[in-house]
Amino acid sequence: MTDHRAVDVNGIRLAYRVSGAVDAPPLVLLHALGKTAADWDGVVAAFEPHWRVHALDLRGHGDSAWPGDYSLELMRDDVLGFLDALALDRVTLVGHSLGGFVAYLLAEDHPERVERLVLEDVSAPLPRERTVPVRPDGALPFDWAMVLAVKKQIDDPDPVWLDRLGRITSPTLIVAGGSLSHVPQDLIAEMARRIPDARVVTVEAGHLVHDVRPREFTDAVLAFLRP
Repeated sequence: MTDHRAVDVNGIRLAYRVSGAVDAPPLVLLHALGKTAADWDGVVAAFEPHWRVHALDLRGHGDSAWPGDYSLELMRDDVLGFLDALALDRVTLVGHSLGGFVAYLLAEDHPERVERLVLEDVSAPLPRERTVPVRPDGALPFDWAMVLAVKKQIDDPDPVWLDRLGRITSPTLIVAGGSLSHVPQDLIAEMARRIPDARVVTVEAGHLVHDVRPREFTDAVLAFLRP
């Protein structure tokens, strides 16, 4: 059974879903840009027998607050505050795309809080060509101001983020989307090269690995987390 809950962190509301046994070790899922905790619904059942699963709505997304103040660092601090609020000392952290950026920033700055790290189709923080996104029509389940703010950082990341990848101490799995993904796969390889204990598994699914190939994704993650 999945419970829908919320907690106040850093002066804002963070919504999350929680499932699995109360006394199981904690696993935290962080979604991609423009998604919500619901994006993990197709794979969460594979994790529930082994972990207490927490799927967050990052700030500016879904049922969490849309405060108008956005950055990857603020999202990182929100996740850290979430761990503190729920007294989660060390967690397994899984992040897809934007959620992967947030996850590895947390693992860089607070390695003692991350037991194991899974990054789904996330590139190393290196500059890329800037593009201006076009707002979709109609109501959105996320704050468009958030998209503009974090995209600037992803296109032109702080160089210190790259330098600090070597500070990640947790065993790390990077699930790459392969040739069908828009993410340059050489930048995923560069990420793996810089994280001391990292490995890459490629699933030819494109960027949305856990959505397009849920069984292959969960098989790879479970083999890594429960060898």
